[in-house]
Amino acid sequence: MFGDLLTVAEGADRADVELGAPGEAAGRDGDEVAFIADRVATGRAYRRNEQTQTVSRVEAPPAVAAAHGLPAGAEVYARARLVKEGEQPTHTLTSYYRPEHVEGTRLVDPTPGPAGRGGGFRVLYDAGYEIDHMKEELFARAPSPDEVKLLQLPPGEPVVELHRTTYTADDTVVEFAIGVHAASRFAWEYDFKVPDSAKDREGQQ
Repeated sequence: MFGDLLTVAEGADRADVELGAPGEAAGRDGDEVAFIADRVATGRAYRRNEQTQTVSRVEAPPAVAAAHGLPAGAEVYARARLVKEGEQPTHTLTSYYRPEHVEGTRLVDPTPGPAGRGGGFRVLYDAGYEIDHMKEELFARAPSPDEVKLLQLPPGEPVVELHRTTYTADDTVVEFAIGVHAASRFAWEYDFKVPDSAKDREGQQ
């Protein structure tokens, strides 16, 4: 199951906004990461400095250590991005990586903007870690005072927090990401098949 993530332009009807691709990249070999592809598809401008980032090597927070299967106190790379549309912040996204997966790659380069053609998933592929599947968890909550300031939220607006775990085919976790999205500026759409329980029972007979 994949979710499509899109930004909602000011004054736009969510139903009229074309969806971008799921996850960080519109495709491993695509020219645009998802939020840029969304803007291109809807005729909105994008400038490279609308994604700023900091990269640091930090002690893994508990949720990050658990996702990567690391012991307490282990270090990871944190690639923290703030994404804007014009002067309006839309969301933050911090990806956490094992150092042995990304050392020396563009994912630890703090230059503003995406990590090149195909985004972070292309960088991982080039390092020998092909993305196979991912899991996303979403939940709404009240923002912290720092998030209200950073995302320029109006009074009373909630945020939607995203936890994304990205795996290779052998279930190696190569990225754990935490995003914080201004609730009124995003919509998610999911499209997935429903298991046919009757067909499953027939196959067991």
